[in-house]
Amino acid sequence: MTKKITAPAKKAVAKVAPAVAKPTAVKAPVAAPAATPATPTKPVPAAVEPKKIDLNQPLIKDAIAKGQALIKEGKSKADAAMVIYEALKAEDKEVIAAAFVLGATLTEKGAVTYFYNCRRKSKKAAAKPA
Repeated sequence: MTKKITAPAKKAVAKVAPAVAKPTAVKAPVAAPAATPATPTKPVPAAVEPKKIDLNQPLIKDAIAKGQALIKEGKSKADAAMVIYEALKAEDKEVIAAAFVLGATLTEKGAVTYFYNCRRKSKKAAAKPA
């Protein structure tokens, strides 16, 4: 038996079509809009000044000192923040957050997060019957 040797099959080569420029559509000129009265614009408000926070009040100083003492004892930032929050519940959010930055060694963004966590925890404890 003899084997017949055949040449390998040729691969089909795809022909590339020549690039033809596409015709561009001619746009009809757009008529100018009729004259409309100018709409009055609202005056831009002046830059809102940040609220000035006085951290020199005795109640706030005391809360910050308590928080710093807990941090020195090795307690967590959450523990220090909770003590500060309980002492300053009646104050604004900005005041409490500023006290967290100084008393619990938090960043400004972290202080806001801790504020919401402490507020939620405090409300949950208050709602729980004793």
